[in-house]
Amino acid sequence: MGEGFTWETQDRERDIRAAEKAWEKSKEMIEASRGDNPAYDMVILDELNIVLRYDSLPLDDVIEFLKNKPEKLHVVVTGRNAKDELIEIADLVTEMTQIKHPFRSGVKAQVGIEF
Repeated sequence: MGEGFTWETQDRERDIRAAEKAWEKSKEMIEASRGDNPAYDMVILDELNIVLRYDSLPLDDVIEFLKNKPEKLHVVVTGRNAKDELIEIADLVTEMTQIKHPFRSGVKAQVGIEF
């Protein structure tokens, strides 16, 4: 949600608070997608795998919540090194290989793309 990269802050408590804030917003969006008039058809949880890899959120809580998402809502989780438990509940898992990335040319995270 635009808080920056963990390797830039070097403040684990701040990073955890930022992850918790983003996860709460994500849960609100997912919950708003229930019922006859869903707010969203798709929610993208960009780099959630990184947050889970560094134990910034409890994996069990994330897994349990996502297992109970609205049936017609598509949830996309990105980031490297997905946890096996997340892979297990996913409908589709894709592994991508970076060929070229704008960040390597100095392009910073963009509103609407990375956050």
